[in-house]
Order: sequence, then structure tokens, then C-alpha cells
Amino acid sequence: MSSQPAKAARARFAAIVSRHDDAIDLAEAALFIAAEEYPRLDVKTYLEKLDHFGDLAREQANGSHDAVDLISALNSTLFDRLGFRGNSDSYYDPRNSFLNDVMDRRLGIPITLTVVYIDVARRIGLNVKGVGLPFHFIAKHEAESGDVFIDPFNKGRVLGSAGCAELVKEMGGGKIELQKEHLEAVTKKQILIRMLSNLLGIYATSDHRRALSTVERILLMNPESAPHIRDRGLLLASLGDSANAIPELNRYLGLAGDAADADSIREQIKSIRQTQARLN
Repeated sequence: MSSQPAKAARARFAAIVSRHDDAIDLAEAALFIAAEEYPRLDVKTYLEKLDHFGDLAREQANGSHDAVDLISALNSTLFDRLGFRGNSDSYYDPRNSFLNDVMDRRLGIPITLTVVYIDVARRIGLNVKGVGLPFHFIAKHEAESGDVFIDPFNKGRVLGSAGCAELVKEMGGGKIELQKEHLEAVTKKQILIRMLSNLLGIYATSDHRRALSTVERILLMNPESAPHIRDRGLLLASLGDSANAIPELNRYLGLAGDAADADSIREQIKSIRQTQARLN
């Protein structure tokens, strides 16, 4: 990965997520997450592709502004015509979390397919938000007649709250029941953090450099997140950057000194200092 394009992508991502949530272009931010992995990624080209998807959905809607018709047009366009679908076979493939790959391969996980859905819906005048269910991510359109829930991972199937409850029960093996707050819309920053958290889960044990990059972008949106400050410190230490690791781990202890792992982190700091002393 070339450092200059990665730095430029990080700077652009930081600028986008510094805005008020309503002013964040969700798809653009998601594409700049991908741009650190793909230095030659032309974000503008992919935004134009989303414009094209919107044009196709608008044609399919045939002039209707009714929410039911627009959802039907979106589903017909994205899942029948364009062939977007959930990648059940390789769910933990990192490409499922990069929006350019999702658009190219027409394959994704619930959250990235929902990002496509939200963005194309916006282009045809339908307000759709993300909903972070336990174990799953879906979309919803809020209407006076009642909220409509949409499952982009499963070809845009439309659900009521009872359907969402059944989905959570099924995915949680009956151990979790749907709560009212599970159906609330999440912010765009929360969507981006969840996307990055998925990547962090993939990279945490096998690729510390990519894991660090992922944690740092989460911290751009949630700078006081103690667990991510801790993770940044531990990842810096694993990559040999003791000078920056120790202040981060101390900062974690300052924020969460009574956490269950606080003693373990104090031991880590001692170990890092001993290693530093041996090297010096």
C-alpha cells in the first residue's frame, strides 16, 4: 500500500466524518474507508455508479412517489436487475466490507448492502435509515402509517416489527428477544463505526497493521472510546512502537482504571518498558 494515497484517503475520511451527522455522505465515507486498502480507487466513479443505480430505480418507479412503490422499485432494481445479494458463503471475506468490492461483485454483508440501499433510496427521494439489530443490520423507512423494515441481505424482503422479532430470535438461537430500542435508527457515524468494527474483527488476530488503521479511523469518530484507545495501544506495542503505545495504554487506564482488564494492562505497560530498557 502506497503511503501517500493512504494518507490522502485518511484525511478525506476525517474531513467527511467531522461534519454534523446529517451532512455526512454515507457512501462517500464508506468508499474512503476502502480507499486506504485500494490506493488507486476512484471514489468519484463509484459515486457515479450509485447515481446510475438511482436512475434505474427511478425509471422502475415510473413516476410514483408512494413509499411502497419506491421500495418495490428499489428491490426490483438492486436485487433482480443488478443482482445484489448477501454473501452467506464467505461472510468474513474483508471484501464484503469495502463498498467498491460490494458494488463490483454485487456481494456483501448486511451493513454494506444496507449502505447501498440507503444511498440509492436517497437518490430517488426515499428517506431510509439503518437499524442495528442484534446479529443483523437492516434498513427502515419511517412513515406516519408505521415503520417499514427492509432486509437488503435477503433481497430486500419487507418486515414488520414482528418479522424483526422473529429474525432476531432465529439468529440468536432464541437467546435474545427484540427490544424496542433495537428498532431505532442509528446515525451515519454509528454505521461507519460498525463497518470498521467488522473489519477490525477480521484483522485483529492476523494483521495488526490493518487492525491499527481500522482502530484509528474508529477513534476519529469516537475519540474517547476507551476500548479502542486500549486496542490502539496494544496494536502499537505489537508493531514495535513502544513510544506511542505506552501513552495510549496509560490514557486507557485514566479513562477506565477500574475496568476488568486494568491490572492486565498495567502488566503490559511494565512488560513494554522492560523490553524498551533491554533494547536501549
